[in-house]
Amino acid sequence: MLNYFSVLCFIWAGIGIISRIAMGKMGRNWAEWEMNKVYKEDKPSFITFIGILGYVIVIVTWIMVFITDIQYSWIIAVLITLTLFKITKLLFNYEQFREFLVKTLKDKKKMYQLNTSVIILSIILVSMGIFLY
Repeated sequence: MLNYFSVLCFIWAGIGIISRIAMGKMGRNWAEWEMNKVYKEDKPSFITFIGILGYVIVIVTWIMVFITDIQYSWIIAVLITLTLFKITKLLFNYEQFREFLVKTLKDKKKMYQLNTSVIILSIILVSMGIFLY
């Protein structure tokens, strides 16, 4: 039976995998879509909602670590807590995040490293969801 931690692993991995597939299908249009639709010059209001949701997920995850008896649950809690760096940057320093995004999207080497990292993380998360939780 799936528990909170395995579901969290599968959802996070799914987002990583689906976004890489979308990048592959959209090709060069991905960067344009990301800059003009998702991360517009003026911070879209949904960014605040997503940021707050991210904080809530981190808090709920740590609560679940302490109220459930699932071995190694702290591992996914630590990983999910690391997302607070990006969430905080998005919420409180959007312009700097957008500048970083522009540089990354224009640099093939950085994009390759990012995509490789996301694919590896997704594989690890699926493995954790199956074998650890």
